[in-house]
Amino acid sequence: MAKQVVPEAARQRRRRTRGGTVLSEEIIVRTALRVLREHGSTGLTARRLGAALGADPSTLYRYFAGMDDLARAIGDELMGRALDNWTSTGDWRADLRALGRAIHASYLAHPQAAVLTASRVTGRPREIAVDETILGILRGAGLPDPVAVGVYHVFIDQSLAFAALDAGSLALADEARTRDEEMWRSTYARLPAESHPNIAATAHLLARRMPHSAFPAALEMLLEHIDVQLSRVGA
Repeated sequence: MAKQVVPEAARQRRRRTRGGTVLSEEIIVRTALRVLREHGSTGLTARRLGAALGADPSTLYRYFAGMDDLARAIGDELMGRALDNWTSTGDWRADLRALGRAIHASYLAHPQAAVLTASRVTGRPREIAVDETILGILRGAGLPDPVAVGVYHVFIDQSLAFAALDAGSLALADEARTRDEEMWRSTYARLPAESHPNIAATAHLLARRMPHSAFPAALEMLLEHIDVQLSRVGA
């Protein structure tokens, strides 16, 4: 059973942690990001986080109902950082492109945290602010609400799916990631044209392209789709 979170007004500690810090949700989330970076997505435990904070692990439950609640807060923080690094221009295409890239970049800056949180719906204020912004751009561009919701669904899922995929690669050990990337040259490029004519014909292009994220190209495809939808609305 999840533990009862202490109301915000009652969270203030009478004493500082061993490191001299008065805890807050912000400090705990920031420290959790560091623990994830050092120990991976499976290495975030109450005991390890408590040690990093210089506090008893049970103290965390004054702020979060459990580790799953903390994971949602971490995801909310990453989503919020994307919006912090974004400014509206009033041009729907430029704004969606910039926001999609900001979301992707925010998660990739913390790949271990991205692996843990990209698939979660947090229901927290910063995530809600991003969703409100995306829908506002789409509706403001002139899309009818059913179309706007459909495009929003694709946009946010595409951004987070690529964030999870690309973060998963970044979270690998350097040796494993290098071995995966070299597979395009060590294996695919050596396949005979007699049995694999299409791969053989494009092997040099695959080797050049596949180690890089397809997110920018996928984002541009989605923007083109939105443009088509808008042209139909105006027809």
